[in-house]
Amino acid sequence: MTQTTLGKKMPAFTCYATREKTISTKELKGNPFILYFYPRDNTPGCTQEGIDFRDNHAKFKSYKVTVLGVSRDSLQSHEKFRTKYKLPFDLVSDPNEKLCKLFGVIKEKNMYGKKVLGIERSTFLVDSEGILRCEWRKIRVSGHVKEVLYALKDLYTACLLYTSDAADDTPCVDLGGRR
Repeated sequence: MTQTTLGKKMPAFTCYATREKTISTKELKGNPFILYFYPRDNTPGCTQEGIDFRDNHAKFKSYKVTVLGVSRDSLQSHEKFRTKYKLPFDLVSDPNEKLCKLFGVIKEKNMYGKKVLGIERSTFLVDSEGILRCEWRKIRVSGHVKEVLYALKDLYTACLLYTSDAADDTPCVDLGGRR
């Protein structure tokens, strides 16, 4: 499977999400979207990240951006997590790691002295034409959602969020989380 590349069109994907939804690149085309990958439901960092996206959801909606959380947890776990914390966006279940591998977020981690493979907390911003515009890897939860909103504003201002609005083939803005 091809991995995503900053500034390039996303490979097609289809996955399952909460509220019995099927999410695909075809369905998402026409509006920008954010995929944030997190290790596990109901853990402190992952819960805070979900709450931060929830608390800023209206700002994302004002840019017509769809927010999707992704982890390897089951849909049943996601439904409980989503309900418990009143998350207004869907959570994608990726138990076979297809989406995780597409974005290259499965990394070796050290857990209690033991090496394991797990999800590296990462976020990706894709424009309305399916082009990967920004990525943040190895993120820290505190302040991260604000970084994403700053990048979103910059892309919107530069007419790159809705690429059909761009007057020319403006190159990708690589903000890379550096704010």
